[in-house]
Amino acid sequence: MTDSSQVTYVQHSMPRLNEPAPAFDAVTTHGRRTLADYKGKWLILFSHPADFTPVCTTEFMAFARAHDKFAALNTDLLGLSIDSKYAHIAWVRSIKENFGVEVKFPIIEDLSMKVANAYGMIMPGADDTSAVRATFIIDPDGILRAMVYYPMSNGRSIDEFLRLVTALQTSDANKVATPENWQPGDKIIVPPPQTTDAAAAREGEGYEYTDWYFSKKDLEKA
Repeated sequence: MTDSSQVTYVQHSMPRLNEPAPAFDAVTTHGRRTLADYKGKWLILFSHPADFTPVCTTEFMAFARAHDKFAALNTDLLGLSIDSKYAHIAWVRSIKENFGVEVKFPIIEDLSMKVANAYGMIMPGADDTSAVRATFIIDPDGILRAMVYYPMSNGRSIDEFLRLVTALQTSDANKVATPENWQPGDKIIVPPPQTTDAAAAREGEGYEYTDWYFSKKDLEKA
């Protein structure tokens, strides 16, 4: 039987959705960057376990190829791993030389693990200090709007982050929700009625009606 009085519990900090993202001031491959530098723009901050690893290389190439698409959404990219800026520089040069893909976004040097720990990128009980594949979407006001964690063994879908940023921007602009796998041009979810009278009236309001709590409509009619 375990003596519970001898068990030690370690509190790990994690950022929270819809609260200010943890501030940072970090060295990157493009010079110093702070969270405040991205005010007025959306930011995708993403970590990877280590430079010169195959899965990470595929992800960086995919992010790099989608750079202009993110820019069109007023969204900047910022990578991070617990490697030096010199390792980052050597890696992005290798990617360009071997694959013909130019990585235009900065990568944080986080040897102190200060940023990684602030964002919960180091998993409790991990057998090393590699940052997991964590992705954070931060809005123009510095508010953390989404975070997604992936295992070490499996790469991310960059198209999903493009879709999610678009969906978040659509929800903000139109005060609506989006259904599973929503794409631009798809119908959006009508907010459910808040009273019994409104629920009774919902069927006759001209929406694509399924039940009082579930209706859709075209975005231009929002």
